[in-house]
Amino acid sequence: MRLVVARCQVDYAGRLSAHLPMATRVLMLKSDGSVLVHSDGGSYKPLNWMSPPCTVKEGTSEDGRPEWVVTSRGTSKGPDDTLRILIDEILHDTSHDLGVDPGLQKDGVEKHLQELLADHPATLADGLTLVRREFPTAIGPVDLMCRDSDGRSVAVEIKRRGDIDGVEQLTRYLELLNRDPLLTGKGEVKGIFAAQEIKPQARVLAEDRGITCALVDYDALRGLDDPAQRLF
Repeated sequence: MRLVVARCQVDYAGRLSAHLPMATRVLMLKSDGSVLVHSDGGSYKPLNWMSPPCTVKEGTSEDGRPEWVVTSRGTSKGPDDTLRILIDEILHDTSHDLGVDPGLQKDGVEKHLQELLADHPATLADGLTLVRREFPTAIGPVDLMCRDSDGRSVAVEIKRRGDIDGVEQLTRYLELLNRDPLLTGKGEVKGIFAAQEIKPQARVLAEDRGITCALVDYDALRGLDDPAQRLF
């Protein structure tokens, strides 16, 4: 990972346009190919970012200042995404090899939810079947990769409590998965956000992005796997 603290201006162009005026920010270039722009406030979320796969070209602007151009291949529905980072001054520049990350260790309930839903995907949507648990992507594994009754790919993100961060996580997965022609042969990869509880703000955001929300009854799922409970 490369970590740079710099006075910079950032301009994004793609599905929309966004501009960050000149200011001191933290630039992160991760080994998975992602590029993130952080400020010293605004919680842990980046001000702007590019998800892998993307390319970074370092050059100079017309006035001779360093300029990074980050490009991510667009989909058939839109142009390439471009992030231009104009650097006025570099205050710190260092690289670190973080090694192999062991991954997120989920708590028992969330892990068990994933196992139960993998065994009973049709409880999320009629006709849904499992393709693979922990489906690998360049930015982390999707909890469940499934297929609906029409043969379309469906990515499922599972949480105990569903909030906006979980929706954002699934959105990033979908942006990446929809660039894979092996997954989009039957149409756009859809998303299901499954949780025992989904906050209203998260539901609004998910529905706005075309993501289906599914409330999960943990006790009912456990009953499906318990022969004694299936008798009642």
